[in-house]
Amino acid sequence: MIKRIVEEKYLLLALVAAIAAYPLEPLMVHGGQARAMICAVLLVVAIILASMRVAHHAELLAEKVGDPYGTMILTLSAVLVEVVILAIMISNAPSPTLVRDTIYSAVMLDINGILGLAALMGGLKHGEQSYNDDSARTYSVMILTAMGVSMVVPEFIPEGRWALYSAFTIGAMLVLYSLFLRMQVGPHSYFFSYSYPEKKRRSEPSEAHEAPVSTTLSIGVLVFGVVVIGALAEVMSKAMDVGLEGSGAPPVLSAILVAAISASPEILTALRAALANRMQSVVNIALGASLSTVILTVPVMEAMAIYMGQPLQMAMTPVQTVMAVITLLVCAINLNDGQTNAIEGMTHFVLFATFIMLSLLGL
Repeated sequence: MIKRIVEEKYLLLALVAAIAAYPLEPLMVHGGQARAMICAVLLVVAIILASMRVAHHAELLAEKVGDPYGTMILTLSAVLVEVVILAIMISNAPSPTLVRDTIYSAVMLDINGILGLAALMGGLKHGEQSYNDDSARTYSVMILTAMGVSMVVPEFIPEGRWALYSAFTIGAMLVLYSLFLRMQVGPHSYFFSYSYPEKKRRSEPSEAHEAPVSTTLSIGVLVFGVVVIGALAEVMSKAMDVGLEGSGAPPVLSAILVAAISASPEILTALRAALANRMQSVVNIALGASLSTVILTVPVMEAMAIYMGQPLQMAMTPVQTVMAVITLLVCAINLNDGQTNAIEGMTHFVLFATFIMLSLLGL
């Protein structure tokens, strides 16, 4: 029991921060801009600690069930954290562009940041790394379709028809995800897996000595962690609004922060997989997270907007559209042969650096 408590010390620290944050909220929010910003940063750290424990238990479940179910659990847990934070931030301070900017930032971070850095580091260590190119093609075409329907076409929808098109978008995303889920866990599940015979032979002796994974415990901690993250996000969003007020910070900063919080555990998992020469896991994590972010976050937040009667600005800006198209085009070219290398990783990482620069410029 004590060992379990020690293992969950980061989640317990986040819980303590959440318990303390609510009674101290007036002091955080009304104690000046500098204090509010410091408190917001501390709460972000607590959210990251909690999200890493959520991702750890999602990873334990993933190892237990194996691919493609494993990476599906990992990406869904990240999307769940993202949706919870977004819903709370929008309910506290409505922002019509926050969801759009967060989804765009998440795609840039997942494909150009995570995939780029992992392919770069893995390529420098192992040279060319193999994966199942069927998965990359499937992910890419679905990401392009989902972003086109939900984040490009809305630019041409009259303002008075936003609710009708939002309802259509919800249905389209749910249909797409239903078909994708059927492919991922059904007869086409081999699209999303890759055999590592040498890796399996080396790992079998050590696996016999590993402690069995408690599925019930992992599920319980995962759910509890999401609740703690929601509680922390409630206070964090208010403190951050006060801390950033009049600071001249780029408007997209909050969106990048939400995307980074939800993706932070995935970054570590993907880098470990790349250094262990398991590029298929990296592809599943990076592209799967991007697809899940678009195809699941959009219907949830659109439904919330319809319910609240507050339209969301989902159409990407011209700069965002260009960056998204370049990213998906480069991804389609790089991931069409079943092997990645350091050069391909660097092309994506340069695109990620460009995204950061454009964000700092307020574009």
